[in-house]
Amino acid sequence: MLMKSIAVGLAGTALLATVAFAQNPTATTDKAAPAATTTTTTTTASGEWRASKMSGLKIYNDANENVGSINDLLMDKSGNIKIAVIGVGGFLGMGEHLVAVPYEKLKFVNEAVAYTGTGAKPAATTTTGAATGTEKTTTTTATTASSTSKWYPDHAVFNASKDELKNMPEFKYSE
Repeated sequence: MLMKSIAVGLAGTALLATVAFAQNPTATTDKAAPAATTTTTTTTASGEWRASKMSGLKIYNDANENVGSINDLLMDKSGNIKIAVIGVGGFLGMGEHLVAVPYEKLKFVNEAVAYTGTGAKPAATTTTGAATGTEKTTTTTATTASSTSKWYPDHAVFNASKDELKNMPEFKYSE
């Protein structure tokens, strides 16, 4: 019985192989095959921001003081961003206080922050005072160039001090 099964299997395989060899090969010509017609729509998102780039965006107050950064954006079911979760204080993520602020209260700015103070790498330094050096005041003004083609704003402005944000109720994600 086993021998008959093997013989039938080999005969069936031979029969299928002869059918495959009997097919005519496709003729090759020098003409290129017509290109497949596909419809692709290219869209540009000019003036739009990438959500992935918004995380970590620095938040300043009206006095150009860094008060925190965006940790997360929360949206409703229709996709509209409603809340920005801001991380305030802490060092390297340790001891950071999370607060939730209404997204519409943030003002996004494309230009870099201009600040005055003493810095390690001054962009421009002006010195005023007596020649003796006892009454010198050094003011450093530094700005960084901002590209208009970026996919994210330079920073956001929220009108609150760091202490006011730290005193807000802590935001916690529900499980």
